[in-house]
Amino acid sequence: MTETASRRRSPLRFLIPSLIGIFIFMVPVPDGAGSVTISIAFLANTAEETLVPIIPWMVLGLAATSALGTAVFTVANPAFLDNPLGRSLFRTSRLWLIVRLIGLLLGAAIVFEVGPEWVWGEDTGGLIMGLASLLVVVFAFAGLLLPLLLNFGLLDFAGALMTKVMRPLFRVPGRSSVVGLTSWLGDGTIGVLMTNQEYTQGQYTKREAAVLGTTFNIVSVTFIVVILGQLSLEHMFGPFYLTIILAGLGAAIILPRIPPLSRIPDEFIDGTAGTTAQAEAHHSTESESALRRGWRDAVDRGNTVRVSEVGRTGVYNALELWLAVIPIMLAVGTVAVIIAEYTPLFTWLGYPFVPVLEWLQVPEAQAASETLLIGFADMLLPAVIGSGIESEMTRFIIGALSVTQLIFMSETGGMLLASRIPVKFHHLVMIFLLRTLISLPIIIGVAHLVY
Repeated sequence: MTETASRRRSPLRFLIPSLIGIFIFMVPVPDGAGSVTISIAFLANTAEETLVPIIPWMVLGLAATSALGTAVFTVANPAFLDNPLGRSLFRTSRLWLIVRLIGLLLGAAIVFEVGPEWVWGEDTGGLIMGLASLLVVVFAFAGLLLPLLLNFGLLDFAGALMTKVMRPLFRVPGRSSVVGLTSWLGDGTIGVLMTNQEYTQGQYTKREAAVLGTTFNIVSVTFIVVILGQLSLEHMFGPFYLTIILAGLGAAIILPRIPPLSRIPDEFIDGTAGTTAQAEAHHSTESESALRRGWRDAVDRGNTVRVSEVGRTGVYNALELWLAVIPIMLAVGTVAVIIAEYTPLFTWLGYPFVPVLEWLQVPEAQAASETLLIGFADMLLPAVIGSGIESEMTRFIIGALSVTQLIFMSETGGMLLASRIPVKFHHLVMIFLLRTLISLPIIIGVAHLVY
């Protein structure tokens, strides 16, 4: 090999970007307030605090661009929007056009504080605007920085090493271990973004993307600390986090094997039938070791990637996330939180769980039942409602369940619906209920051991 060819195949072009990506998205760092976070979340929070005076206006501007651009594209399809970027941003169904218009109207009501207070109040529209404001900044950083994890060989390296773990346990490719680890150590929103980008690039089938999007995207450690604080359980962080891991792994093993996830077809985004398992099986028959094969593939990837193309794709991804997710969060998230706050719907839905909780010897079963399904609207609501329960064991169960249920419409649920990951609203409802049924006995069992 010539000196020029050797230089072109330098492992540093894989190692340096990938290590920077690992540090930004996975390595816990102090947040300056006595807790830990990850660098991307610290950057996003710092930027949000700096932009506080203008960021609600940015959210409203993005919602307006999304809704009005989609309306113009749907009605007139002007030439200046009839290009790949315009079609990607504004071509959608009439249902989602209506949702985007509703998001714009609710966003305007929240920013200008017009209409009933139960629309724009601190616990409803104000809560959603706060989440949307943070995600505007997260999407900007993630769109530009996620390629460090996705495009320079780290997924190829992890895929070769982790196939024998991820495929039999969770029925997903080995490369998805990076998505799972980023979500568990970092933040679930980043996991959704990674899964969506990998799926649109043809790295996962529809079923695999749906499994990853609804199974591994747990909230950040920082948010778990917030839940513990709300429930006065800060001293139980170790047992609490271990319980979440056990319940989360149980759900992750079972859910991919049962409907609705098991019925989503193994075909790629372009409709081509197939499975990533075929490529993994082909690689596994090669004589070289998994470590050597992963290293070779990673170095090849790092040395063939075009940085300019990666940068352009990152900007496009940020634009698509802004214009797709933000209006849907404003619409779906606000409506869900209003229902949770101002109607007894979730209390009624919890009644069937009372005899189950009593049979499982959970103290204050009636009060606990009122929190079991309200997390579908927002993950913090069970902790807020359950904070007045006297039994520490019951508060422990409520908090752990709210995290492992994972699907909540104010954030990850809205993001999943806005992404290209092939899950619909009824899928999310079914998965949320199944995660509740699978996780609850595990959490209660651990709680009985702890208490």
